[in-house]
Amino acid sequence: MSQQSQALQEPKQWRKRKRLIWAGAIVLLLLLLLAVVYQIMLYTPSDAAKAAMKSDEQVEVSIGQAGYRFQPKAGDEAVVEPSVILYPGGLVDPKSYAPLARKLAEAGHRVYIASMPLHLAFTGTNKADSFIAEHPDESYVIGGHSLGGVFASRYAAGHTDQIDGVFYLAAYADKKGSLADAKFPILQITASNDGVMNWEAWGKGKQYMPSQTQYVTVEGGNHGQFGSYGSQKGDKPAGIKPEQQLEAVSSELLGWMKGMQAGES
Repeated sequence: MSQQSQALQEPKQWRKRKRLIWAGAIVLLLLLLLAVVYQIMLYTPSDAAKAAMKSDEQVEVSIGQAGYRFQPKAGDEAVVEPSVILYPGGLVDPKSYAPLARKLAEAGHRVYIASMPLHLAFTGTNKADSFIAEHPDESYVIGGHSLGGVFASRYAAGHTDQIDGVFYLAAYADKKGSLADAKFPILQITASNDGVMNWEAWGKGKQYMPSQTQYVTVEGGNHGQFGSYGSQKGDKPAGIKPEQQLEAVSSELLGWMKGMQAGES
């Protein structure tokens, strides 16, 4: 290569390298901006939820690869079946459901809260596999809040031989999660002041529910108070305190599971 050709080639190579450097810098900046926006959008646990994450003389809280486990301290032999698997709502930190998990665990049920990649249930639909594998001979119910309920329903629809009941917290089933032919119990809990859930989609979702579905409304409750992470954008103000909604929801779930143990549908 002549000196003249080499002199022409070097600026071209530099311009190409410069464009790559700028492209990399722009991509990095966009990723940083997305990370910041994501953190702003994420719903984080309240102080009450953080407190509920601590083990005590009644409940041992531990973390695994798939999420969190709330284990009654009495030991495996004293666990009340069914065990409970909960899928969180979209962009909600799973620790936000610790107060509800603790309530159920204090009543003897082993409770699992799935930890979803990017805090979105559609990224971890099969997270329940890991929980069920711990005690494959026991009975399980699965459910979720909001978006989590949709994908908990999809999991149940594909694993009817492993699931003994499904619950929905401000959630519904879609066609892919249809349980219209399911023989096990279904519990649908909504709140009268819910301003986030798509009520039209919820109504259409009834076609995917079996005849034995139980429908319950928490009067004065709203969408965000199914968890414990503060107010949610678009939600209506609650007419009851968070503690009251927690008590209402946990009471309904415990009564529903007790009915399952008694052989009721």
